[in-house]
Amino acid sequence: MLRRLFVTFFKIGAFTFGGGWAMISIIEKEIVHKHKWIAQNEFLDLLAVAQSLPGILAVNISVAVGDRLRGVRGSIVAALGTILPSFIMILAIAIFLTPDVIKSDPTITAIFKGIRPAVVALIVAPVITSAKSAGIGWRTVLIPVTVALLIWSKWPVVSNPILYIVIGGIGGYIWFVRQQRRLQRAKIVNEEKGGDER
Repeated sequence: MLRRLFVTFFKIGAFTFGGGWAMISIIEKEIVHKHKWIAQNEFLDLLAVAQSLPGILAVNISVAVGDRLRGVRGSIVAALGTILPSFIMILAIAIFLTPDVIKSDPTITAIFKGIRPAVVALIVAPVITSAKSAGIGWRTVLIPVTVALLIWSKWPVVSNPILYIVIGGIGGYIWFVRQQRRLQRAKIVNEEKGGDER
């Protein structure tokens, strides 16, 4: 299991360009759909936790998935699998490809230009699938759009992403408490109705 975990995340790290968000759709495909190690909803919860924590998103999500599957050893193996390909590639680039070589070589320039649209698609795809799985529809789409515009606005007070993470966490907790109370009330009402019928 640990070997498969390492190989899976090594493959994800080796063939993904564009950072953490570009990795999400590939991680989801491998972990949720191909290997079926965790469910879709659980993956979204782990993704939310990984985004909220400091550090690299791809490493955070790999640590979370590894911990869920095999504890501490799984976290270490998954993180190493994610980090090693980038480390090896950056080391090779630092040794063989200087900035002057990259700029002067038309083939390398063309390759990077060709990769850019694919990276955009890899970033957009998990946003759409995550939104669908999280139940974001026409009524609730206003929340992420408003938050994105406020962060993009660069206003000092409202452009801090940490503010919305805290607000989202508090809001989610309040919503959860209210839902629990509603369920308890409904349960009490059903029990009372059942008692009256008897």
